[in-house]
Amino acid sequence: MAARRVTGPEIERLIQLLARLPGLGPRSARRAALQLVKKKELLLIPLAEAMATAAAKVTTCRTCGNVDTADPCFVCTDPRRDGSVIVVVEDVADLWALERAGAVDCRYHVLGGTLSALDGVGPDDLAIAGLVARAAGPEVKEIILAVNATVDGQTTAHYVTDQLAGLPLKVSRLAHGVPVGGELDYLDEGTLTAAIRSRQPF
Repeated sequence: MAARRVTGPEIERLIQLLARLPGLGPRSARRAALQLVKKKELLLIPLAEAMATAAAKVTTCRTCGNVDTADPCFVCTDPRRDGSVIVVVEDVADLWALERAGAVDCRYHVLGGTLSALDGVGPDDLAIAGLVARAAGPEVKEIILAVNATVDGQTTAHYVTDQLAGLPLKVSRLAHGVPVGGELDYLDEGTLTAAIRSRQPF
């Protein structure tokens, strides 16, 4: 027997959208939607307002690729950060993971993914040219390649290293504290901090 509809299309739409989020399947999305509707004043309305504000104000930093409500972002404009070091990451989630760990106090550059012949992702699809331009700046002394320890991540790291070869700076990578096949966003802060501090020339 076909399941009967127990909610209106508005709640069904909410459940469908929540189910698209990472880590939320249909069942978890239903539970989350139910909590939101049951606590409308406390959760649903403030969340809707926060999401509307974020949708209107969030942008991508043209300098580093971070997402923020300002362009350049707060990381790029923070005068306390060491401008001589740029940490290169695949995704904004990796940048946020390193910031949570408090492992570095420098600038970042988000590539926007990794090179992947299977997925048709080439150098022009990533922010590699922007990185090379930034690395050529007179204050930059070191590039830390904090890419994931996957085949595509390491391929990207080698390509970026080749592109930076003619510049007078140090290129290093995360130490082996990051497990092979591991992704930065899923690692604990201690592992990330140890990996940054034990970085090695690439």
